[in-house]
Formats: sequence, C-alpha cells, structure tokens
Amino acid sequence: MSLKLGVPSKGRLMEKTFDWFAERGVYLTRTGTDREYAGEITGVANMSLVLLSASEIPRELAGGRIHFGVTGTDLVTEKLPFWEQQVEVIAEMGFGQADLILAVPAAWRDVHTLDDLDDVAAQFRETHGMSLRIATKYHRLVREFLRTEGVADYTLVDSQGATEGTVANETAELIADITTTGETLRANHLKILSDGLILRSQATLWRSRTAEHVDRAIWDAFVNKLG
Repeated sequence: MSLKLGVPSKGRLMEKTFDWFAERGVYLTRTGTDREYAGEITGVANMSLVLLSASEIPRELAGGRIHFGVTGTDLVTEKLPFWEQQVEVIAEMGFGQADLILAVPAAWRDVHTLDDLDDVAAQFRETHGMSLRIATKYHRLVREFLRTEGVADYTLVDSQGATEGTVANETAELIADITTTGETLRANHLKILSDGLILRSQATLWRSRTAEHVDRAIWDAFVNKLG
C-alpha cells in the first residue's frame, strides 16, 4: 500500500509546495491538463500524489483518506475541532504566511483595542438594539478568540469572499479575515486592532493520525527524506 500525499491543486501555493519538496529530493508533477487533478511523485518510493483544494485537505486528513497533506494552519484549526487528535505537524514550510485578524473601520478613531471594541458593542446595542456584526468565514477561531478575550456581544455574519467590502456594503460593522500585507484592508478603510491578532498561519505539512496503518518503514523513509 502506498502513502497518499495531498497538496493544493493550483496557484502559487501549489507551485511553492512543489518547490519545497523538490529542494528535499522529492519531485511532485502535475500530469494531464489544468482541469485534471492527477499527479505523480518521484524521489521516494511507495508514495502517490493527490491534488485537492487547500480547504479540502483538512477534511481528507481527518477522515484518514490521505496520510500527509499540505495546507494552512488557519484551515486545519478552523475546520477540525480538537484538531490535535486528528493530525500532527510534520513541518512548517516557510511560505503562505498570513495573519487572521480583527479589523474595524478606520473612522472609529477611538477604537484601538478589544476593550475599546467591547465599549463600542455596548453603545451600538443601546443605539440600534442589536449586536455588532463581524463578517468572517472563520467562525470557530473567531468565537474561541473572543470568548478567551471576554468579548460576548457580537453576531457572526458568514462571508466566503470579498470580506473587506462588507463594512462598506453595510452588511457588517467589522471583519475577521486573513491578511498578508494589510493593503486590502487599508484600501477598504479598515484598521487592525492592536490586540486583534487571532492566529498566525502558514503552509504546513501535516500527518493524519486516523489514516490506515501502513508499514512504519514507509512512513520513516518519507519523513527522513524531508530532513
């Protein structure tokens, strides 16, 4: 039985993943057309390549359908409750870095911290009779962060794209989203709270804890190859 390695199927994340493995003598190749999710691995024995969207990889790891997978820290921790019981980190790969943050309108000149946000939430409810709305696709991580920080009066609004625009569109009062440089936030007149960092994420190689057992020598040969 071969081990299955799941990697992102397109874009810069796929390219950088291929480069990372190639630097370690493991060569990943996409075969067929861009619409075909097929590939192969050379440089290590008994391995097969599975091309998936980055957001699918946590589920496939947790389900034991792939043995190793490359995806972001944010996706694993968001999609897998008790993720430590389902996957383990093999290597942080040093690319795909991004921060999950809370950002508010830049016009809120007196709001810089979570304590300030808590005050605004109380004022907002008194004025409008409703909670502040936070647009995000990271519901689990945001809830856990705000619970830890003692912020309770809010409503999460699901946003699967163009989250930065939800404030201007008046479908949310603030956002929780991934950012790398902050340029898109600034372009949409948003600012990050000084203590609003929820998670630092990067591309990571994970091992499934639930995948069917295979010869330990195959596991070790692959992991040792990566140094």
